[in-house]
Amino acid sequence: MKPLTDKEIRTAFVNCSKGAAKRLTVPHDLADRPWDDLDYFGWRDPQAPDRAYLVTVLGGRTTALALRTTGVASRQARRSMCSICLTTHSGGVSLMVAPKAGRAGQQGDSVGVYLCDDLACSLYVRGKREAGAGARLHETITLEEKIGRTVANLAAFVERVIA
Repeated sequence: MKPLTDKEIRTAFVNCSKGAAKRLTVPHDLADRPWDDLDYFGWRDPQAPDRAYLVTVLGGRTTALALRTTGVASRQARRSMCSICLTTHSGGVSLMVAPKAGRAGQQGDSVGVYLCDDLACSLYVRGKREAGAGARLHETITLEEKIGRTVANLAAFVERVIA
């Protein structure tokens, strides 16, 4: 993923108003992010723990989504799997809900996805971050195929929000 600026991120939101995009908290350390290893850039709002944001480039277009969590991630011993990167966590996966873009979202329609609580799917897939023993099952596909699957899962979620 190419490095993004604060302005590029704020103008890419498709499921919130321009005013809301202007007011949200974007991390100040954008230059320090591992952009080459990211399929999307995601972060939690430090001022509002139930809010998260996700920015990706699909088909040459930068698209950003505002998300809300349905509550604090479960910290139970039961394992949950992220729908995007297929990493399992003991806790650490949250149901995140995105209002749909346009009139549907204004009327309350939304789309949900189970997502890594720290929004670090790209790093888990590439082995740059560990989620604990058994988090990534052994697969016979290549790293490029895993990345492709992650991008396809993300694209499917984004398309459901935009549709």
